[in-house]
Amino acid sequence: MTQTKPPTATSPSSSSRPSAAPASSPSPTAQLFDYRQAANPIRHGLTEPIPDQRWGPELHASGPTAVLPLDLSAALGCSGPATSPALSANFIRLLAGESIEASANATSLLFYVLHGEGRCHRQGNGIAPAFRQSWGQGDLFVLPAGATPQLEATAESVLYWVHDAPLLRHLGVSPDQARFEATYYPGSWLRQELALLAADPSSARSNRLSLLLANTALPASRTVTHTLWAMYGMVPAGAVQPPHRHQSVALDLVIDCDPGCATLSGSELNADGTIRNPVRMEWEPGAAFVTPPGQWHSHVNESGRTALLLPIQDAGLHTYLRSLDIRFS
Repeated sequence: MTQTKPPTATSPSSSSRPSAAPASSPSPTAQLFDYRQAANPIRHGLTEPIPDQRWGPELHASGPTAVLPLDLSAALGCSGPATSPALSANFIRLLAGESIEASANATSLLFYVLHGEGRCHRQGNGIAPAFRQSWGQGDLFVLPAGATPQLEATAESVLYWVHDAPLLRHLGVSPDQARFEATYYPGSWLRQELALLAADPSSARSNRLSLLLANTALPASRTVTHTLWAMYGMVPAGAVQPPHRHQSVALDLVIDCDPGCATLSGSELNADGTIRNPVRMEWEPGAAFVTPPGQWHSHVNESGRTALLLPIQDAGLHTYLRSLDIRFS
């Protein structure tokens, strides 16, 4: 390396140039990494990839009233219960005549009733007004930030509960406003609209036969909350859906099916558009599983009866960030 001599005291330019300040020391917490070693830290031992995982219906088939977290926090390196870095999925089992609090530091709480009957209520506070709603099998409702909701069962019940507390925990924040109104989607309405969609002649050419749940407060994203995305969908008997992928994590709940239904997933496609060396995730009514982001996946129904699936994703957030990147084979 060629070095230049500093100007002498008699240099014409030295009188107009200030003396160099002494070098400062970096903070004890400061680090530098070679870009090639740090640009993509998603690998084992550093930022752990999101794993494929399945929970069977036996998890919530019996036992006392309880919240049953689908917790992958140890594998993900998250502090606190988490099913993905941004979301926590849970089953809530309620015995008839009992109640439980669904407490979470979250901006969005989604509940789907697998079976049973009861009601949800919570008091109003400075963030959101009071809410009271009866629910039955197949109903879905979402709550914004606010007081802790209380769930009361009039018949033995199981609910699927997804919220975004892991995201807020990572950011180190608590919500101070409601971004949407508490919204109720009756199961009878969802089933009716899905049947109408399936009967539409144009649906024969569709990759998916599904309804995206939306909220009038979110016209740009067309999602169920500003962070959550929810799809109420069917896979007809004998169907093999073409693969697709997206950068959001899918927390899938199997609503109804016969043996022979599954999700195939993998990182690469064959030349014919099928998934190369796929992982097969078998379906059972009441089972839940994770589809990692960026993975090609396809739902197949090798049974003789229509199957129903409810994927919940953090795609509301990804849609806002313009990073969902959904693609079809």
